[in-house]
This record gives sequence, structure tokens and C-alpha cells, in this order.
Amino acid sequence: MINSNQAPVGKLVLWGLGLVFVISMALGGFYTVDEKERAVLLRNGALVEVSEPGLHFKVPVIDSVREISVATDTVMFDGLPAYSMDQQAATLRVSVSFNVDPSQVAELYKTYGSIENMVNRLISRHVPTQVENTFGKYTAIRAVQERGNFVADTMKAVREHAVGPVQIESVQIENIDFSDAYEQTIEDRMKAEIQVKTREQMLETEKVQAEIRVTQAKAEAEAKLEQARADAEATRLRGDAEADAIKARAAALASNQNLVELTKAEKWNGQLPATMIPNAAIPFLSVKD
Repeated sequence: MINSNQAPVGKLVLWGLGLVFVISMALGGFYTVDEKERAVLLRNGALVEVSEPGLHFKVPVIDSVREISVATDTVMFDGLPAYSMDQQAATLRVSVSFNVDPSQVAELYKTYGSIENMVNRLISRHVPTQVENTFGKYTAIRAVQERGNFVADTMKAVREHAVGPVQIESVQIENIDFSDAYEQTIEDRMKAEIQVKTREQMLETEKVQAEIRVTQAKAEAEAKLEQARADAEATRLRGDAEADAIKARAAALASNQNLVELTKAEKWNGQLPATMIPNAAIPFLSVKD
């Protein structure tokens, strides 16, 4: 027999459990969507809508939510085997950055169900093949020297084949690993090229220096020639001046005999010769009759 005092207690417990259930159901009807995500709202498994960032309501029990990231993500491919155009074996490490277009979230869920499935079927399926095909269009040395072009061609090939609700942002060739023997060959070749370029620069420098020396020598020679011409001209001018002076002096002496006698007198020191020849005239003196 049930105690009459226990009946109200049982009812209170039931009411309490019911209230907790109602509150839980009510709270479970709300969900939030992050800015870098979109939410697929499912009702009994069927897609109803894609929810934007913010607070949303769903029917408890009946509705469910699947979050889909629309942020940039990266998938890495390590050890991809490939052969160059000149049959050099290599393994490559490649990274692919991608994102999901928010407007394509519904298509992604309907077709692939999740980002992981999409990556496996769209990106992981095509990247190894396109890397191998693109690498095969380059010789080993060109793949290294023209790495930027190789990366651009690889990204173009991946974008052309990874068609779907995904945007390929970039493809990066993280590393190209050749055999040790071939890498040594490349290193030796690069050293040889550096030596050749260094020698060419040295020869070009020597050529410039030689041209500078030739120019300086020509300038010095021309300067000396001009100096010699100037000296010769000065000598000629001095000679002409002296000749003119002698000519003028001779003309003056010839036209004035007294000037000759005056010049003799000016140069006589006033002393008579110690010895005189009989009947000889006294030097520098002319006696008029």
C-alpha cells in the first residue's frame, strides 16, 4: 500500500523532470554559426538551408546541423614521384591551399557530404598526376632554375582539373629532391657557371681598365705634342724677334756712322794699348783734319 504522503513527492519529481526536459529541448533549439563557417540545416536528413554566421533556431529532435568551414586550409603532399623531361627521377613535396566558396556550401554537402570527402575526390585525386605531368615538361635543370614558371604551370593544371565547390588559392613546390649523384652534378655545374661569370666580369673589368690606360696615354701624348708645338712656336717667335732686332740694329748702324763710333766709345774702357804698332791709329779714336 502506497503512503499518501509519497504521492505529492512523486508528482513533484515527475514535474521537475518534465520541466528539465522542456528547458533542455528549448535550449537545444538554438545554435550559433562562426564567422569562418557555414551551417547546413538538416530536417530528418534533408537539407533545408545553409545558415550564415550568427544565432539561429532549429526544431529540437527533428532538425540537425552540420558545420562546414569556409576558411583557407592547406593539404600537404609529400614524396610525390616524378620524372623530368631528361629522365631525371625526383620526389617532390607540394602544398595546396584552398577554400570553399560560401555560395557553394549546399552543393558541397549534397555532392560530397564533407570537406574531407571533397579533398579526397577533387584535390588528392588530381594533384599527384598534374604535378607529375607538369614536371615532365621541364628538364631537371630548368625545373630548378625556372621554379616560378614550374609552380605557375602546376597551379594552372591543378585548377583546371579540380573543378567543383572549391577554390584553389595557391600551389607551392616546397621541395624538389633529386638523387645525390645528380644534385652533386647540379652543384658542380652551378659552381662552374659562377666561375665563368666571375672570369667574364674580371675580363670586362680588365678591358675597361685597359681602355682607361689607352685613353690616358693618348691624352698624355697629345698633351706632350701640344707642349712641343708650343715650345717650337715659342722658339720660332724668339728667333724671329732676335732676327728682327739684329736686322733693325744693323740698319740703324749702317745709316748712322756716328752711332758706330759712339758704340765703340761706350765699350772702350779708357786705356790705351801697352804696345802700339808704328804708324797705327789709336783704337776707337778718329781725329778729323
